Amino acid sequence: MQTKIKICGITNLKDAIDAINAGANALGFVFYHKSPRYIEPFEARKIIEQLPPFIQSVGLFVEESAQNINHISKIAKIDLAQIHFEANDELYNNLEVKYIKVLRAQSRADILKYQDNYILVDAFVESYGGEGKRLNLEWFKDVNCSKMILAGGLQGENLQELNGFGFYGVDVSSGVEASKGKKDKQKMIKFCKEANEIS
Repeated sequence: MQTKIKICGITNLKDAIDAINAGANALGFVFYHKSPRYIEPFEARKIIEQLPPFIQSVGLFVEESAQNINHISKIAKIDLAQIHFEANDELYNNLEVKYIKVLRAQSRADILKYQDNYILVDAFVESYGGEGKRLNLEWFKDVNCSKMILAGGLQGENLQELNGFGFYGVDVSSGVEASKGKKDKQKMIKFCKEANEIS
């Protein structure tokens, strides 16, 4: 199965269309005020309403209540909420939008706990967002990665290292940027081309 590709940190329509044309299956919109890639929900909606069919829109949330996540998701018309913080069952039970949990992994043991669920695995850093930090691929050896989306420090130049792991998908933000919040078209093309060649 072809590796799914998510390009995160979209802030404008041109980058969104360039990402899709490059081969992205999903676009990420950051609803975290402290991020340089933050986008207002109504601005995200303007972009999402112009996306072609079969492209998934994903909203990234940090330290928000279920009520706020539901509210922002409705305004922006996102398909999937990416929960980028430790949340309790009560929050997930109160979500009215489909969601995916983010595991900010610190060890192989963290990964083994979640290998039966669809999950996005990012590198642990004190702030939120992987800051381009790579995960130790040794942690994934002999692990079923078929439901895991890998994030953290990925770029076109290092995707071939993922060959053989069978990740469900890859997620990139800073690795395809010209500057924070602005994408580089050629980097996105290279990233998607390389992602399509891994298995």
